[in-house]
Amino acid sequence: MIKISTTFGDMTLELDAEKAPKTVANFLEYVREGFYDGTIFHRVIDNFMVQGGGFDTNMQQKATKAPVENEADNGLKNEFGTIAMARTMDPHSATAQFFINVSNNEFLNHSGKNMQGWGYAVFGKVTEGSEVLDKIRAVATTSRNGHQDVPVDAVIIESIVEIA
Repeated sequence: MIKISTTFGDMTLELDAEKAPKTVANFLEYVREGFYDGTIFHRVIDNFMVQGGGFDTNMQQKATKAPVENEADNGLKNEFGTIAMARTMDPHSATAQFFINVSNNEFLNHSGKNMQGWGYAVFGKVTEGSEVLDKIRAVATTSRNGHQDVPVDAVIIESIVEIA
């Protein structure tokens, strides 16, 4: 279990280390180092997802560790309230950035071990604080530093911590 504390309130998430062991271990390593403290949700698209964990409040990207192997073939689905790893076009490029689905995004699910089918690795779900997620997904967005769908007013991740 983790708690994400934001300027909009707190969310509690249950991580699935059984189905996504490498992804959860990678995420918790960043959590334990305080990597996410002061980062922002830099991409917010209502009825899709909210993405964070990689940029500071000045939209400067943070340096990360090596990528983690994509575990999107674990049977977990990109459904409302699930957390998954963000990545580039390379299926095995996820590092620190994550997103929380605010819709059932079936097209992000694993369908085959090829470039089109790898999907995005789900590794947990929101168990408390979905109202915070609803507040975040509704913020006004703009373009900033070459990025689209950036909240006009920063949605700051104050901390992510492990809880019992």
